[in-house]
Amino acid sequence: MSLTDVAPNVPLASFKRVKIIATVGPSTDSYEAILKLIKSGANGLRLNFSHATHEGSAKQIKWIRKAALEYGKPVAIIQDLQGPKVRLGDFDGVITVKKGQGLSFAYHSDYEATGHIPTQYDLSTKIKRGEQLYLYDGKVKTIVTSVQDGVVHVRAENDGILIKRKGMNLPDTDFGGDIITEKDKADLAFGSTQDIDYVTLSFVQTADDIVNLRRMMRNLGFNAKVIAKIETKAAVENIESIVEEADTVMIARGDLAVETPAESVPVVQRNIIGLGLKHATPTIVATQMMASMSEAPEPTRAEVSDVATAVLVGADCVMLSDETASGNYPIEAVKIMKRVITYSEHNAPLRAVFNDKGEHTKQVAISKAVVHLAKTVEAKAMIAETKSGATAIQLASLRPDIPLIAVTDEIRTAQQLAIVYGIKSYIRPANKEAAIKLTDWLRQVKVLKKGDIVVTASGQYPGVVGTTDTIKVRMLD
Repeated sequence: MSLTDVAPNVPLASFKRVKIIATVGPSTDSYEAILKLIKSGANGLRLNFSHATHEGSAKQIKWIRKAALEYGKPVAIIQDLQGPKVRLGDFDGVITVKKGQGLSFAYHSDYEATGHIPTQYDLSTKIKRGEQLYLYDGKVKTIVTSVQDGVVHVRAENDGILIKRKGMNLPDTDFGGDIITEKDKADLAFGSTQDIDYVTLSFVQTADDIVNLRRMMRNLGFNAKVIAKIETKAAVENIESIVEEADTVMIARGDLAVETPAESVPVVQRNIIGLGLKHATPTIVATQMMASMSEAPEPTRAEVSDVATAVLVGADCVMLSDETASGNYPIEAVKIMKRVITYSEHNAPLRAVFNDKGEHTKQVAISKAVVHLAKTVEAKAMIAETKSGATAIQLASLRPDIPLIAVTDEIRTAQQLAIVYGIKSYIRPANKEAAIKLTDWLRQVKVLKKGDIVVTASGQYPGVVGTTDTIKVRMLD
């Protein structure tokens, strides 16, 4: 049995269109838990390399692939690199901070011996006088007064406390493209030997950061796609070029709400989703979507509204982090998120409208024609033959109401499309009649029925990237 030989157990029109990514962690570190996540509605599973080990991840990847095969649906595996996560180092007790107080930081220093608070990253090589330095994930705000001999001196702007290993944010600091750490490089080398579909690059500042990552991946023979994580002020300032360069964009609202004003994040989120639709770049909304479910069996009303809003404004995917990694109700969190998505899609009182693409490429023109034709003939489904997934992603970016099916001979492509809006993928051999044969099979297994109309998009050279040039309308007999 292959991955997509199993017939869907619900009608095509009933599938949720916005996809779910769940993070694997201590609460879901078993084959049984991973299978339940997939059955409950997870389309992608994230391995967080801020915490994951190579041995543990290799085991989880095997579980994910086995569970996906057992359930019969492609699932994307995402390797999330830690990046230059700047944290305080180790020291005893709690450091009390008063407004106006001077503090000093040094890389791996001994606080008791020197009075310099230790850091896990050498800030002195990047940060400059006058820049902001936020401590304890934004709870203590400081301004850099000087940088001398590897020591960063700051002035506190408010009262607070510091605890060891808590996060630090540098919203004004330019890392100069140096965001891929030695740990990340080791994790990339490991990932290149594993069955990984996406690599997430943390703390992206410019499109060049993505170009640099791709170069490293090519050298490793690593053919995963790149997710750019938007969580810095610089990324927001360079957002359109990042969206154009990345394969997918993740709106990481935790650090983003520290690096930029918290009140700006909802507007930034909508802007990024709009750019994703414009450039056919899938978007993921992440962080604290159902945070209370780490402890409680039900989400708050605000969290339900947050997920529904992401659906209504056009996101491809929503993500669970601590809720499924370390929370007490990981499976329930996925199930409830799926319920919210499905209800929002079926009862949406409005539809987000963003600027028209304004592009006139052949692929865009064909995609618009397919969707328009499918609406006109009241098709039950659109079926796209695709090698790389580009045709299906372009169709999905138009946010059609009609179910979208991708047929490909590449398992990797089917898995990568698992987290793209509205796409149900099937793996079949490259063939000039691949879409027709799949339609016949869907008719046989009663997903489609006699009299249903389908619109297919295919190419005269099956299995060749970028050759979609044929649109057909078919009524099933």
